[in-house]
Order: sequence, then structure tokens, then C-alpha cells
Amino acid sequence: MATQRDFYDVLGVARAANKDEIKKAYRSKARQYHPDVNKEADAEERFKEVQRAYEVLSDDQMRAAYDRYGHAGVDNGAGPGFSGFEGFTGFADIFEELFGANVGGGRRRRRGPGRGTDLRYDLRIPFEEAVFGTEKEIEVRRPEICPNCHGGGAEPGTSPIACTTCNGSGEVRRVQQSILGQFVNVTTCPTCQGTGELIPTPCSMCRGQKQVVQTRTLKVKVPAGVDNDTQIRLSNEGGPGVAGGPPGNLYVVIHVEPHEYFQRRGDDVFMDLHINVAQAALGDEVAVPTLDGEDMLEIPAGTQPGKVFKLRGKGVPRLDRSGRNRAMGRGDMHVIVQVAIPKKLNKEQQRLFKELSKSLGKEVIPKTEKGILDHLKEAFGDIFGV
Repeated sequence: MATQRDFYDVLGVARAANKDEIKKAYRSKARQYHPDVNKEADAEERFKEVQRAYEVLSDDQMRAAYDRYGHAGVDNGAGPGFSGFEGFTGFADIFEELFGANVGGGRRRRRGPGRGTDLRYDLRIPFEEAVFGTEKEIEVRRPEICPNCHGGGAEPGTSPIACTTCNGSGEVRRVQQSILGQFVNVTTCPTCQGTGELIPTPCSMCRGQKQVVQTRTLKVKVPAGVDNDTQIRLSNEGGPGVAGGPPGNLYVVIHVEPHEYFQRRGDDVFMDLHINVAQAALGDEVAVPTLDGEDMLEIPAGTQPGKVFKLRGKGVPRLDRSGRNRAMGRGDMHVIVQVAIPKKLNKEQQRLFKELSKSLGKEVIPKTEKGILDHLKEAFGDIFGV
């Protein structure tokens, strides 16, 4: 799943828009992007995005949570917080949803089994666990088929009855005559909401809703090398299917906490190493932290600020495009030398620096070798575009 756009931008309305304006914008966008009408490659995803935006902004409680916390306020848990998409089955469905009519007398299709909604869970992990992989347990609140009535909605021992308004058809048909001929207006039955049945004795557990919200503990295997916004799919762990259809999927979105020393760029790791002027001038062998523990690094005499040392194979394990770790090697670690200039000197240090200053002289020499900007371009050239 890509980064979510602002729901007000999705519908093209102002943040102060009222419900009528939001509904009008939703109808326009739904017509525009419905997959049965729009054949562009991204039409289905745009249509789902429009549905989700309307679902949130048309509900007072969810809209308030979204206005206050953004996507984080509505993308976890059940009710306000669920991130799910549930589509229409065809153009006839959206035509009836938007216009409440069926032209030409065709009969409205009763919706059959449908796949459940996809859900999202945001998981934060430390930097090291993103590098080397881990296994986590997460708790997910999600709707499930009611275990008491098994999704029927009626109290065990009782049964639903055919709706008395539509006689079990789920729709109300009205025939009108016009100069163009017969016009049949077909609308969803207002009594049964299109199900074709009534429940005289609702289930005591789900109150006739056929679903209940449950908290489930799931294990998530996080492969080595994941990064921010990596998605891990848990098949069939999403919302329940409709009318016996398969459940949706749960997408676990990874958020990696920053590290004290390391910064990541793709599969490479970068670290600033601070040495003193004596080490830079005379050279030294120093211990540097790596992802695998401490490693010794040789600092040559005369090392300049900004010098970059590359430790091959000390970066992050590479993931293939399917998101699985297939031993495709590791990136590199780049150690960027920073020379620390002391702010305070004791008397002996001052004496030594004065003697050094006399021996070096005060002549200013124009730059003839690579400067710090050149070193940074070498290390970060792909970022700077040079």
C-alpha cells in the first residue's frame, strides 16, 4: 500500500465541507473511477481510495478522529480505526447506489459471496531488528463472524423471515408511465436494507449484526532487511467475507525507529566518526561500531575531514522485490571522518599547539585536493543526483 493521500484531497472538498458537499463529491468521484466505467490501470485503487475517504468523512466520529490524528486515528482497530476497502460488484450496483433507480426494467442483482476487507496494522521495530529480522506478536481488533449465530444474525433456535415489504426480493419496484414509455424505478428495500429478510429475534451476542469485534494475537515474521513502509501480508487475516466469501488480508506496515549512530540509505549504512586533530595528522587505528559489533579501522596519516571509508558487506541484507530475504548479499557501511577541534586547551596543550603553529607557518594555500563537499558527493552522489 502506498502512502495514503489526505481524504479531503481525495474527494476534492474543503476541510470545512458539510455532509451534503462530501456526499456530492463522493458520487462524482465514484462515477469517475468505478472500474466498470474507467479502464485506466489505477482506476480500481482510486475507486477504493474514494470509498475509504467517504467512509471516514461521512461518519462524525471517524471524521473527528481523522481531523485530530490524521490517518493514524482511523487506520487501526475496529470501527473508527479500521483501514478496509469494500467494493461494488458492478456498474449496476453503483448506478443504484448513486441514483436509486434501474432504467429499462432490469432486475437488480442480489449480491453473492464477496471477499472481506483488507486491514492494516502499523508495527514499530528497532533499527537492529529491521536489519537482521525478527518475529513479533501483535494484537489485532477486527470484526469476525459471530460465533453464537454463525453469521445468521438470529438467536439460535430461531430463523429469519422473508421481508414483508419486498417479499424477500430485497428491492422495491415502482412502475411509472412517461411519453418515452414505461420507466421502472428499482430501489433498495428500506425495511430490510436489501437483504430480503427480517430477524424477529436478533442474536443476543451480535444484536443481529452478524459480526462481533474480537481481539486476536498473531505472529508476524519480519524478514531481514525491511525498511520504513515495508508491507508484510498476512493472508486471510483481514475482515470476514460477505455471504460466505473468503476473508481479506491483513497488511502489517513496518516503521523503523532511528539509530543512535547509523543512518540508512537503501541497503547501505552511514556513520560519522569523530577523531581528534592528532589522530587525523599522525594516523591511528580505532575501533568503530558496526551492525555486527566493533571493527578496527586504520586511519592513515594526513586524513582530511570528510574522508569516507567503505566497509564492504557491513550494510543491510538485501531483499528481493517479493519482499523475502533470499541471501542476496548485503550493502556496505560508509564511515565519514569528522575532525573534532578542541574548544578548550590546558596550558601544556596550548604550548604544543603554539610550537606546531610556528613550524607550520601562516601561509594560506588554495585548495588543490578534494574537499569535504567532494567526499560527500562521492558518498551520497545518488542522493544529490551528481
